[in-house]
Amino acid sequence: MSRFLIPFSTPDLSTLTRQLGSQLRAHEGAPSHLELMNMLARAAAFRNVQHLRAAHAAQGRLDAVPAEELADYALVERALRCFDGQGRLKIWSSRRPVQVLCLWALWAALPAETDLHERAVNAQLAALHSFGDPALLRRELSGLGLVDRDPQGIRYRRIERRPPPEARDLIRRIGALRHSKGGERDVR
Repeated sequence: MSRFLIPFSTPDLSTLTRQLGSQLRAHEGAPSHLELMNMLARAAAFRNVQHLRAAHAAQGRLDAVPAEELADYALVERALRCFDGQGRLKIWSSRRPVQVLCLWALWAALPAETDLHERAVNAQLAALHSFGDPALLRRELSGLGLVDRDPQGIRYRRIERRPPPEARDLIRRIGALRHSKGGERDVR
């Protein structure tokens, strides 16, 4: 008996028995266990039992659905409170996890694959927040590894990364606020 269970099915029992019968008649003497398994696999349109096993394993890998990443919606809600109705960052939270999420929302608003001068980054960040400290946000984005800067600190570039689930949800919600007419939504 094999170590791994390999399911075996056939679309037509008649074809299977006809194929198996012809293989048994062509075989001299009683077939071994492996020969019989290979006969069954060939009768089911596989080259041999290894081909059957590999096909089943590949199907299992392809059918496996990755576990969906769940976001911490309470953290998203706390970060969302830091933004006004137009999607601009209005306060800088004292909690680091909330700060990190807010930085992801700012990162998403920066242009991808574009070198920006420090003044351009400051202008972008000034448009995205209302408490008047783009240098703080620029340093935090760089420190978190979301933005790369040259050694002189003159050129900045957004680093392309996949945001965590909480950040993806916050980015989606802030994007909806920024694109809504007049920011009519309540962010609480």
